[in-house]
Amino acid sequence: MRLKPLLRAAGLAMLAGGLVLTAASGADAKRERWKLASSYGSNLDVIGANITRTLKNIETATDGDLKIQFFEPGALVPALQVFDAVSTGSVDASYSSAGFHAGKLPHMIFFASVPFGPSVNEYFGWMVGGGGYELYAEEYGKYNVVPHVCGIVVAESSGWFRKEINSTEELRGLKMRFYGLGAKVMEKFGVSTQLLAGGDIYPALELGSIDATEFSYPSLDRNLGFYQIAKHNYFPGWHQQASLLEVIINGDKWKGITDGQRKAVEMACGEANIWSMGKAEASQGEAIAFHQSKGVTIHKWPDETVAKFQQAWDEVAQEQAASNPEFKRIYDAYTAFRTKYAPWKEMGYLK
Repeated sequence: MRLKPLLRAAGLAMLAGGLVLTAASGADAKRERWKLASSYGSNLDVIGANITRTLKNIETATDGDLKIQFFEPGALVPALQVFDAVSTGSVDASYSSAGFHAGKLPHMIFFASVPFGPSVNEYFGWMVGGGGYELYAEEYGKYNVVPHVCGIVVAESSGWFRKEINSTEELRGLKMRFYGLGAKVMEKFGVSTQLLAGGDIYPALELGSIDATEFSYPSLDRNLGFYQIAKHNYFPGWHQQASLLEVIINGDKWKGITDGQRKAVEMACGEANIWSMGKAEASQGEAIAFHQSKGVTIHKWPDETVAKFQQAWDEVAQEQAASNPEFKRIYDAYTAFRTKYAPWKEMGYLK
């Protein structure tokens, strides 16, 4: 790819009136009609609108020559199986998160969200200037997939519980929906975890198939109605301080379009990163107040509890690195960047 998705966002953010692109127009442009399978419903706060507006931007930027049709989760393939479908060419593209592939490919989690991971600023730094994107493209390329970071999920809550949790000992025996490698951290405390797509979480809570869940930031959690069942919401989201969404495209399809069409995809996803982050950040205080008005108690984990979670994460990371060479390779690159970044993080920002 000619430009890295996160870098492209900076230039697009300066456009006053929205996305203005003409690079894809021309006599040599091919008319393409693709299908995109999503892991996220179009009704979800911010992240739903993020993909539908991005696809519209691509269509507009190419004068209609590249039109990508959105399909709701499960309409083409199950929500958590989109990666394989794109890899094999069963579908042309998908909108998802690398964390949904982590059961099969644990090392991909670094391109989605990592427990006790970086802020959005630091994540952008690693992906754009620290070699993260090159690793991302290399790993996905092994599966005939071309990835694009195409949306930012801001800091999340760390869980919705039916009852107050006063110690990590009280987690033991709970059944909980949990995402990514944070699930392995929770398992260290005796939690039985499972990964569910967003639309499957509320029914599982309602039926008692799970006792607790985490999903996303407050306005998106409000969207799914967790507050109606679980009245204790915990912060901070140590497992997902910032997360990357992705549009991935079958490699053969990507090679078959023009340079201008590829550029349109890249730039539209770059703009999506800025838009999704700004829209989400603007509405979380209001969402927390809404939950409180519905009888939800908002909790902040004590420092000693967060320290226990971090110790467990360090153990999980070392275990994964010892058993998976690909995980170790990316983990080493990721931690090396964070070490190099640390003086700037310490000196450059207010605490």
